[in-house]
Amino acid sequence: MADWTFRRVTRADFDLLASWLSQPAVARWWVHEWTPEAIERDFGPTVDGREPNQDWLGLYEGVPLGLVQRSLVSDYEENERDFRMLGGVPDGAVTLDYLLGERRGEGLGPQMVSAMVDRTWGDCPDCPAVVVSVVAANVASWRALEKVGFRRAGAGDLEPDNPKDDPMHHLLRLDRPNLRR
Repeated sequence: MADWTFRRVTRADFDLLASWLSQPAVARWWVHEWTPEAIERDFGPTVDGREPNQDWLGLYEGVPLGLVQRSLVSDYEENERDFRMLGGVPDGAVTLDYLLGERRGEGLGPQMVSAMVDRTWGDCPDCPAVVVSVVAANVASWRALEKVGFRRAGAGDLEPDNPKDDPMHHLLRLDRPNLRR
Protein backbone atom coordinates (compact mmCIF):
# COMPACT_ATOMS: atom_id res chain seq x y z
CA MET A 1 0.00 0.00 0.00
CA ALA A 2 1.16 3.50 -0.72
CA ASP A 3 2.52 5.70 2.03
CA TRP A 4 -0.66 7.51 3.14
CA THR A 5 -0.84 9.43 6.40
CA PHE A 6 -3.51 11.74 7.73
CA ARG A 7 -3.59 14.84 9.85
CA ARG A 8 -6.47 16.98 11.01
CA VAL A 9 -7.29 20.06 8.95
CA THR A 10 -6.28 23.40 10.47
CA ARG A 11 -7.06 26.94 9.41
CA ALA A 12 -3.64 27.05 7.75
CA ASP A 13 -5.09 24.53 5.25
CA PHE A 14 -8.10 26.65 4.29
CA ASP A 15 -6.45 28.18 1.19
CA LEU A 16 -5.53 24.68 0.00
CA LEU A 17 -9.10 23.46 0.54
CA ALA A 18 -10.45 26.47 -1.34
CA SER A 19 -8.12 25.78 -4.26
CA TRP A 20 -9.30 22.15 -4.41
CA LEU A 21 -12.98 23.01 -4.10
CA SER A 22 -12.68 25.54 -6.93
CA GLN A 23 -11.36 22.95 -9.39
CA PRO A 24 -14.06 21.95 -11.92
CA ALA A 25 -13.48 18.20 -11.35
CA VAL A 26 -14.10 18.66 -7.61
CA ALA A 27 -16.78 21.36 -7.86
CA ARG A 28 -18.85 19.07 -10.09
CA TRP A 29 -19.50 16.73 -7.17
CA TRP A 30 -18.92 18.85 -4.07
CA VAL A 31 -20.91 21.93 -5.16
CA HIS A 32 -19.26 23.95 -2.43
CA GLU A 33 -18.46 27.64 -2.14
CA TRP A 34 -14.74 28.36 -1.86
CA THR A 35 -14.68 31.96 -0.67
CA PRO A 36 -12.71 32.53 2.55
CA GLU A 37 -16.00 33.18 4.37
CA ALA A 38 -17.55 29.93 3.12
CA ILE A 39 -14.48 27.87 3.99
CA GLU A 40 -14.45 29.36 7.50
CA ARG A 41 -18.20 28.79 7.89
CA ASP A 42 -18.05 25.17 6.76
CA PHE A 43 -14.69 23.97 8.11
CA GLY A 44 -14.07 26.32 11.06
CA PRO A 45 -16.50 24.62 13.48
CA THR A 46 -14.80 21.27 12.91
CA VAL A 47 -11.34 22.79 13.41
CA ASP A 48 -12.61 24.32 16.66
CA GLY A 49 -14.12 21.02 17.85
CA ARG A 50 -17.70 22.34 17.75
CA GLU A 51 -18.79 19.71 15.19
CA PRO A 52 -18.59 15.94 15.61
CA ASN A 53 -17.32 15.61 12.03
CA GLN A 54 -13.58 15.13 11.53
CA ASP A 55 -11.78 16.71 8.57
CA TRP A 56 -8.52 15.02 7.60
CA LEU A 57 -5.92 15.92 5.02
CA GLY A 58 -4.73 12.84 3.17
CA LEU A 59 -0.98 13.05 2.65
CA TYR A 60 0.68 10.81 0.09
CA GLU A 61 4.38 10.50 0.80
CA GLY A 62 4.02 13.62 2.96
CA VAL A 63 2.28 15.76 0.31
CA PRO A 64 -1.38 16.77 0.86
CA LEU A 65 -3.43 15.36 -2.01
CA GLY A 66 -6.93 14.96 -0.61
CA LEU A 67 -9.56 15.55 2.03
CA VAL A 68 -11.47 12.93 3.98
CA GLN A 69 -14.39 13.80 6.22
CA ARG A 70 -15.36 11.20 8.81
CA SER A 71 -18.23 11.01 11.29
CA LEU A 72 -20.53 8.55 12.94
CA VAL A 73 -23.70 8.17 10.89
CA SER A 74 -25.68 8.88 14.07
CA ASP A 75 -23.91 12.22 14.60
CA TYR A 76 -26.08 13.84 11.92
CA GLU A 77 -29.83 13.21 11.84
CA GLU A 78 -30.01 13.80 8.07
CA ASN A 79 -27.29 11.19 7.42
CA GLU A 80 -28.99 8.63 9.61
CA ARG A 81 -32.37 9.24 7.95
CA ASP A 82 -30.97 9.16 4.41
CA PHE A 83 -28.78 6.11 4.93
CA ARG A 84 -31.59 4.13 6.55
CA MET A 85 -33.82 4.99 3.57
CA LEU A 86 -31.20 3.48 1.26
CA GLY A 87 -30.51 0.29 3.20
CA GLY A 88 -29.53 -1.26 6.49
CA VAL A 89 -27.04 0.74 8.52
CA PRO A 90 -25.78 -0.84 11.74
CA ASP A 91 -25.61 1.17 14.94
CA GLY A 92 -22.15 2.66 15.37
CA ALA A 93 -21.42 2.85 11.62
CA VAL A 94 -19.04 5.50 10.37
CA THR A 95 -19.43 7.44 7.13
CA LEU A 96 -16.81 9.09 4.93
CA ASP A 97 -16.77 11.76 2.27
CA TYR A 98 -13.63 12.40 0.29
CA LEU A 99 -12.01 14.21 -2.58
CA LEU A 100 -8.69 14.20 -4.34
CA GLY A 101 -7.51 17.73 -4.93
CA GLU A 102 -4.39 16.68 -6.78
CA ARG A 103 -3.28 13.82 -9.02
CA ARG A 104 -6.64 12.41 -10.02
CA GLY A 105 -6.69 9.48 -12.43
CA GLU A 106 -3.66 7.70 -10.93
CA GLY A 107 -5.52 5.25 -8.68
CA LEU A 108 -4.74 7.28 -5.57
CA GLY A 109 -8.40 7.76 -4.58
CA PRO A 110 -8.99 4.11 -3.64
CA GLN A 111 -5.63 4.04 -1.85
CA MET A 112 -6.53 7.10 0.23
CA VAL A 113 -9.96 5.70 1.12
CA SER A 114 -8.48 2.30 1.99
CA ALA A 115 -5.89 3.92 4.26
CA MET A 116 -8.61 5.93 6.04
CA VAL A 117 -10.75 2.82 6.46
CA ASP A 118 -7.79 1.04 8.04
CA ARG A 119 -7.28 4.01 10.34
CA THR A 120 -10.99 4.01 11.19
CA TRP A 121 -10.87 0.40 12.37
CA GLY A 122 -8.14 1.43 14.81
CA ASP A 123 -9.63 4.78 15.85
CA CYS A 124 -13.18 3.47 16.25
CA PRO A 125 -12.94 -0.03 17.75
CA ASP A 126 -16.73 -0.35 18.15
CA CYS A 127 -17.51 0.61 14.55
CA PRO A 128 -19.03 -2.40 12.76
CA ALA A 129 -19.03 -0.88 9.25
CA VAL A 130 -18.17 2.10 7.09
CA VAL A 131 -21.02 3.29 4.85
CA VAL A 132 -20.98 5.87 2.08
CA SER A 133 -23.81 7.32 0.02
CA VAL A 134 -22.81 8.27 -3.52
CA VAL A 135 -24.94 9.80 -6.24
CA ALA A 136 -25.18 7.14 -8.96
CA ALA A 137 -23.90 9.56 -11.60
CA ASN A 138 -20.53 9.75 -9.81
CA VAL A 139 -19.29 6.50 -11.28
CA ALA A 140 -15.63 7.17 -10.45
CA SER A 141 -16.48 7.58 -6.76
CA TRP A 142 -18.52 4.44 -6.28
CA ARG A 143 -16.11 2.40 -8.40
CA ALA A 144 -13.24 3.62 -6.20
CA LEU A 145 -15.16 2.37 -3.16
CA GLU A 146 -15.76 -0.99 -4.83
CA LYS A 147 -11.99 -1.29 -5.49
CA VAL A 148 -11.47 -0.91 -1.74
CA GLY A 149 -13.95 -3.72 -1.04
CA PHE A 150 -17.18 -1.82 -0.41
CA ARG A 151 -20.31 -3.50 -1.74
CA ARG A 152 -23.62 -2.00 -2.67
CA ALA A 153 -25.99 -2.34 0.24
CA GLY A 154 -28.90 -0.34 -1.11
CA ALA A 155 -30.10 2.28 -3.53
CA GLY A 156 -32.77 4.93 -3.74
CA ASP A 157 -33.60 8.52 -4.40
CA LEU A 158 -32.07 11.28 -2.27
CA GLU A 159 -31.70 14.95 -3.02
CA PRO A 160 -28.40 15.27 -4.91
CA ASP A 161 -25.83 17.94 -4.02
CA ASN A 162 -25.80 19.03 -7.66
CA PRO A 163 -29.27 19.77 -9.06
CA LYS A 164 -28.01 18.54 -12.45
CA ASP A 165 -27.95 14.98 -11.12
CA ASP A 166 -30.68 12.40 -11.00
CA PRO A 167 -31.62 11.66 -7.38
CA MET A 168 -30.54 7.98 -7.58
CA HIS A 169 -27.90 7.18 -4.93
CA HIS A 170 -26.02 4.02 -4.04
CA LEU A 171 -25.29 3.06 -0.46
CA LEU A 172 -21.94 1.27 -0.24
CA ARG A 173 -20.85 -0.62 2.84
CA LEU A 174 -17.66 -2.21 4.10
CA ASP A 175 -17.95 -4.35 7.21
CA ARG A 176 -15.17 -4.56 9.77
CA PRO A 177 -12.97 -7.56 8.99
CA ASN A 178 -13.46 -10.57 11.24
CA LEU A 179 -16.59 -9.10 12.79
CA ARG A 180 -18.45 -11.80 14.68
CA ARG A 181 -22.12 -11.85 13.81
